[in-house]
Order: sequence, then structure tokens, then C-alpha cells
Amino acid sequence: LPDRILESQRLMVGGTILAARLALTRGIAINLGGGLHHAYAGHGERFCLWNDVAVAIRELRLGGFEAPVLVVDLDLHDGDGTRAIFADDPTVHVLSIHNRTTAAVRSPGSTVVELPGAVGDADYLAAVEAHLPPLLESIKPGLVVYLAGCDPAHDDVIGDWRVSEAGMLARDRFVFEQVRGGRKGKRTPLAITLAGGYGHRAWTYSARAFSWLISGREVEPPSSEEMTLARYRAMAARIAPHELTGDGAPGAGSPGSPADWGLTPEDLAAAGGVRARTRFLGFYSPQGLELALERSGLLDRVRARGFSHLTLDLDLDNPGGETVRLKSAGWSAPLIELRARVDRGSVPEMAVLRVEWLLLQDPRARFTPERPRLPGQRFPGLGLLPDVTALLVVACERLRLDGLVFVPAHYHTAAQGRRILRFLSPEHEGLFRALQAALAPFPLAEAAAAVEEGRVVDAATGEALAWPPMLMVLPVAERLKAKLEGEDYEAKAAAAHRSFAVRPRRRR
Repeated sequence: LPDRILESQRLMVGGTILAARLALTRGIAINLGGGLHHAYAGHGERFCLWNDVAVAIRELRLGGFEAPVLVVDLDLHDGDGTRAIFADDPTVHVLSIHNRTTAAVRSPGSTVVELPGAVGDADYLAAVEAHLPPLLESIKPGLVVYLAGCDPAHDDVIGDWRVSEAGMLARDRFVFEQVRGGRKGKRTPLAITLAGGYGHRAWTYSARAFSWLISGREVEPPSSEEMTLARYRAMAARIAPHELTGDGAPGAGSPGSPADWGLTPEDLAAAGGVRARTRFLGFYSPQGLELALERSGLLDRVRARGFSHLTLDLDLDNPGGETVRLKSAGWSAPLIELRARVDRGSVPEMAVLRVEWLLLQDPRARFTPERPRLPGQRFPGLGLLPDVTALLVVACERLRLDGLVFVPAHYHTAAQGRRILRFLSPEHEGLFRALQAALAPFPLAEAAAAVEEGRVVDAATGEALAWPPMLMVLPVAERLKAKLEGEDYEAKAAAAHRSFAVRPRRRR
């Protein structure tokens, strides 16, 4: 893990060096990383091992670039490392607008703006608009390095500001227009780094800004699920089918040759030469499945969580579904366990991939008040459900299946899947919508516990809700999507509406 962190941050430093050089010749360049502003000259701090902005500026100086440089640091946190490195360099000015100033740094060549508290759009934009234009006029930089941090956003998981999506885009547009918008005929070279931003949607703020920069119009980013699926589809397109099936490349030599993962004696049952089950879902050979997981990056994501020596076990003879288990050395419990089968009966006239069982768990993690145990959990989740779901969708596309289906065993399982799945039956869809409305005031763990404990009751009859088996669908083929999007489906879902009430937990 330390080697992986070192490698990634070295790449970020190299990216900022390249972005700074390109900005001088092409006007603007973006490094999709970097902004490691807490690193000092002699040591790293917090997430930052090397200060990429400082290294890039030093590299330009060694190449003969002598013009003043303005560093515009709009990360939520104080750019203390950058200010310290250039404290005695009058040719580099650092503007840092942040929530709180950290260790005192003697920095006469810096502008430090501290905005404590739950800062919103108005105060934040006023600070940026008040300080950036005068500095551009007085310094007349030959290069601006912009740390476009996304952690001022209202939904950042470690930030304490409340800047909206519109406010973040307005900030970035203002910086772009001031630096590159022809201010008094001056278009200053601009190098951009991403800096901080924490949470699954942090990337969307950069996406909005860069889309506007490229197209001149506001573009709303797709969902994280759509982006994850697009990434896995792109990776899958680079794997040839014969690499997954083991049938041998077109034009390959005889079976058993190095270019052929074809049939072996073990692939044939002893009696009559009948093909044994050797492929997951009748398609993926054991080697091919491992190759797909490795090249997709899923195994790397598991390793990044601290697990090593991963092994893949297949049980293809279970009548309830073919099973895949991913294990790690030192742990008896599987990290991932999937049981699935091709189902041609649950959805009329369609073939789907039915997930009978899916377990994603992290035995290294511990439950906390912020991350409590949910019904059915032995360990906290692994945090890879979007990735595994994307891989299953890719498998549906490879096998020409219409979609992905499963029956959630618990309320929280259905609730977590609602962003991308719907119920096959419109009556079940209507029931769940009513259930969600009743449980909306509660955190997910409390809502799930209320259902499990029978405290959710039908408001009309007073009877406790017994969680029913309800098939959920993620459509892949257009004909299955149409089945779930028609007016008839919505009308039936609305007609199935019920009212639920939640009883308080009894005191012992």
C-alpha cells in the first residue's frame, strides 16, 4: 500500500509539471490530480507527500521561466505547505481562501483569507471576487496555478462549508474568466489541479467546471453509477471473448498450445464425452473470470482495502446457482460471494441474470455509530457494490441477457439498490414507495430495524408489515426498460399506494 500511494503521488507531481509547461505554450492545461498543498520542503503532511505545485514552479525556473507566478488556492484547507515553501520568494504569491489557518507560517508573499463557520455561496464568492482581481492587476503573473478544490461543497464528507453546486461553478467560472477572459487584453497561462474533494460525488464539481470550460455551456454530470458502468464497459471492450472463455483465439494452434486455453481432459466428463460444468454462467473459464476481475480493476480496489494474496473459488454444481468466492490470505470469511444463474422464467419471454445471493463484506472493519450493523450483516460492507453491479451488467451484455434481477432479503438492501433498480411488479413498486415515504424521517439502519422488528404497520388495518419477496430488476435490454417505463406501469404503481405508520420501539 505505501508503494501504491508513493507511485500515485509521484504521477500527480509529474502531471502538474506537465500541466504548467503546457499552460505556457497552449494557454491552459488541467492535471486530473495534484494540489498536494500540505507538503513542506522537508516533509509531507496529512494526505500530501510532495508539493506538486512547488515542484512544478521550481522546474519552470530551472528551465528559464522568470515571470511572477500566482497560486490561487481555493481548497477548503489552508495551503500552508505552499506558503511556507515560497515564504522567502517574492516572485511567487499564494492566495489561500480557507476555513481555518493552520500552523503559523511567515509568508509576506501570501494573501491569507480565513472564513470560519458554515460558509455559503454569498460569503464565499464575495471573498473570491474581492481578492483575485486586485492580485492579478498588481502581480501581473506570467502563470496562474489554480487549486480547484471541491471540498468547499455542501456535501463534502469532511468539509464544514455549505457552498452549492451553482456556487462552486460560479467560483470556477469567475477564476477562468478573470485569468483567461481577456482581462484588459491579457490572457494569462493557467494550470489547474484538482486538490481536495471527499465523497462519491466530489468529482461532479470538477466535471461541471471543465465541461463549461470546454463547451461554454453548463452540462450536468451523469450519476456515479452511470460513470462506473461506463468505465467497466470500456475495460471490458479491451478483453477479447476467447480470453474469457478459454476457447482459443481465432487462428490459434492446436488445443493445449500456449495460444489456446481450450478443452483439457478435465473439461470432459468420463462417460460419453459429456461436457462438465467448467465455466461460470456457461461462459467464463476460471482463468477468464480472474482475468476480467483483474483487468477491470476490481481486485486492485480490494487490495487497496488492505487485503493481499487474493484467491478465486468457483462452485459450479450448486443447484441454487453457480457460486464465485473471493478470499484473502488470513481470513476464513469470503470478501465477495456471488451465487447467480441464467433465469428464463421470472420475466416472461426474457432471459435475465438472477442473483440468488451477493455478499460484500470487510472483516477488517468494525461497526461504528456512524456505520451501524444492518440486518443480516456479520461484518461491515466492502464498499464495492457499484463496481460489482457494473461487472454484472457487463456480463449481461456479453451473454445477451435482458437484465439483472434479484429478490432483496431486507428493506435496506432494496433501499440501497433503488437508484438503479425498480421492482418488476408495479404493485410492489407502489408498496415500496409508500414504505419509503413512511420511513423517510429515519436513518437507514433505524428504518431497516423497524421493518425487521415488525414496527411498520398498515395505517388502515394496523397489521404489521411482513417483508414480502419482491423481484427487483436492473434492465439492460431496451425491451425490458420499456416494460418498466410505460404509462401502464406507473398507473398501476400509483394505484397500489398504501399508507404505513411506524411504531416506536418498546422500552424494556
